[in-house]
Amino acid sequence: MTVTSRWGFPDFDDHEGVHLFTDPKSGLQAVIAIHSTHLGPAGGGVRFWHYPNETDAITDALRLSRGMSYKNAMAGLPMGGGKGVVLAGPDRAKTPELLKAFGRAIQSLSGRYVTAEDVGMSDQDMVTIATETKHVSGLPVASGAAGGNPGPSTALGVYLGVKAAAKRGLGADGMKGVHVAIQGVGSVGGGLARLLAADGARLTLADVDAGRAQALADELGGEAVAADAILSVEADIVSPNALGAILTEASIAGLRTKVIAGGANNQLATPEDGWRLHARGITYAPDYVINAGGIINVCLEYLGQGDRAEVEARIRKIPERLDQVWDESARTGEPAAAVADKIAQRLIGRG
Repeated sequence: MTVTSRWGFPDFDDHEGVHLFTDPKSGLQAVIAIHSTHLGPAGGGVRFWHYPNETDAITDALRLSRGMSYKNAMAGLPMGGGKGVVLAGPDRAKTPELLKAFGRAIQSLSGRYVTAEDVGMSDQDMVTIATETKHVSGLPVASGAAGGNPGPSTALGVYLGVKAAAKRGLGADGMKGVHVAIQGVGSVGGGLARLLAADGARLTLADVDAGRAQALADELGGEAVAADAILSVEADIVSPNALGAILTEASIAGLRTKVIAGGANNQLATPEDGWRLHARGITYAPDYVINAGGIINVCLEYLGQGDRAEVEARIRKIPERLDQVWDESARTGEPAAAVADKIAQRLIGRG
């Protein structure tokens, strides 16, 4: 099924296809959105999440797949952008049968979409999906090889991006004593916190799982606060690493920071929110530029191009790409978010 803007989806952006799948036997209800295959097959992970309704699930897939087109293009990868969403629910548990049904859905697209893990999925889930399709990455790999769990690679890229943002927005040459408020301390946010702690950063942590945030704060000598308070903490850097659409008109008005740099996808609720950050003089690291480490890892695995050393070499180019965006923003007076979008659109042939 292809959804067009006439259907009332404001986030539809000339997507090449939006596919809806059901499998009554396993309970599968899923969306695969393919934004662009201009640079190659549409690469992007699949998340298993509870949505209030099907419209919200489709909207999330539309936004995330567009973000993947931009992310892969800005990372210099020969991949287009796509995203899978599997709806969780009381009658839709993440069983092997449901995962295999999703694998068959991927296979039906004949290689136009390549999946990997995202929120609610694991590398072992990818193994199950791979029993039904070869168009999957993020599988367990031998030591030193590209691929496997993308979380640590994403965390490394975000860490390097946070340091670049600290230099740009704070004039800081290192992270010692820099106060970073981290929203979400799962695979990415937790990995980021450990890397920053090793550099001597001061940390304030929050997570929907308050116990997890407190445990990590105790481990690293930081402070834990309630999940709904983290965005308004007075800090040098606020780092969103949970779900998206958290930078809204209201939350931006309450920010007490000079820098936003984190790994969450689709942090801006609307394009106008990029202008709001810009108007306040807040240095913003566009999310799909800073969080590209994971897709670099699984893309090179899928394409068979390089080992772990090559993955890390590419991840270490993330600060260079951020500087390109910030330099153009300074020249044009446009927000970093808008500049990044324009660069990415040119790369996928839509400039």
